[in-house]
Amino acid sequence: MATPGVVVRTRSLTVAAAAAALALVQPCLAVAAADPSTTVTFTVTSGALSLSVPASANLGSGAPGTAISAPIGPVTVTDDRALLSASWTVTAAETDFANGASTIPATKATYSTGTVTTTGTITITTTAVTLSNAAQAVVTGSAGVGDNTASWDPTVAVNVPVGAIGGTYTGTLTQSVA
Repeated sequence: MATPGVVVRTRSLTVAAAAAALALVQPCLAVAAADPSTTVTFTVTSGALSLSVPASANLGSGAPGTAISAPIGPVTVTDDRALLSASWTVTAAETDFANGASTIPATKATYSTGTVTTTGTITITTTAVTLSNAAQAVVTGSAGVGDNTASWDPTVAVNVPVGAIGGTYTGTLTQSVA
């Protein structure tokens, strides 16, 4: 049979052990509760949709009844709008080609994009067109995400009519993006 003093000592050791364990846990709980946190923010900037085109181009020369063609120089769409779902369309329109009183209709010219190189995420669709005074879609960008670019060096070809008068002809190719 146990003596009453032994039981009291066991209880006092158990209470003392529990108090010691609690003393060890309390500082840990205090540190965890006081763990500092920092809210971090930043801003992704957005810009504009723009198009750069060559200032001028010379297709060369050729006789009546032939086609005169050449690449006109790089055309670049820059989409800095940082959109989740970006799309844009480049159109081209041509004035009639004039040499004094003589003209060659814009519809005698064609526009072909050739190879398009891109950066970022954008899906490109090209359309070769017979030019006219009315704007027509030549390159379409779709399914764009964030910033993107597309560049190409289009070829313009003019089918010179058999009855064309000799001389230098000038027309204005207007390309725009929206």
